[in-house]
Amino acid sequence: MPERSPRIPGELRADVETLWNYHDMHHEPRPTDVGIGLGSHDSGVATCAAGLYHRGMFPLIVFTGANAPTTVERFPRGEAVHYREEALRLGVPGEAIMLETEAGNTGDNITLTRRLLEERDVRVRTVTLISRPYQQRRAYATCRKLWPEVDVLCASRPQPLDEYVESIGDVDRVITMLVGDTQRITVYAERGFAIDQLVPEPVRAAYERLRAGGFTGRLV
Repeated sequence: MPERSPRIPGELRADVETLWNYHDMHHEPRPTDVGIGLGSHDSGVATCAAGLYHRGMFPLIVFTGANAPTTVERFPRGEAVHYREEALRLGVPGEAIMLETEAGNTGDNITLTRRLLEERDVRVRTVTLISRPYQQRRAYATCRKLWPEVDVLCASRPQPLDEYVESIGDVDRVITMLVGDTQRITVYAERGFAIDQLVPEPVRAAYERLRAGGFTGRLV
């Protein structure tokens, strides 16, 4: 793994931006039946969910996520629990939040949230998936595969790449996660976990260069 750097090195910037832009689905927010905050190391998911709730984009939020090796130190009580606490701090009423605390991956986020809503007799036709920015495309493809009956929008906290890296505090982690999520677009479709997504040649080339550069810690 390359040495940790506080900023994206200039020789990597174009490739990192290529992957960053690819994973953004560029969906415009509109009202849906529920917002689903997908667990990760990024507390911006809760911030984004709270903001969209206050804008009237959905009446209910489900935060979903247990822990992963990348989150257990940051969110020791579990991703969904910490997200709920942040949303409450931002003024979302407790009755508008549901928790799913067992999911260990994006597929679990979708299937266990769906089960929870069905058990609570919540009718869902449209969902907003709220994730870290570079998880949007994979989350969309996963939801379309595992919950094809619903219309899906994706959302993330709107931040430029450099601002996002600064908020995370670790550029190598961000690049490694971008590379891992790009690989998963193809691998998870091949394994039947997600729908197929087009990966343009410039994205493939950027991915291969970053992979060759040592950003391999999140590959499957």
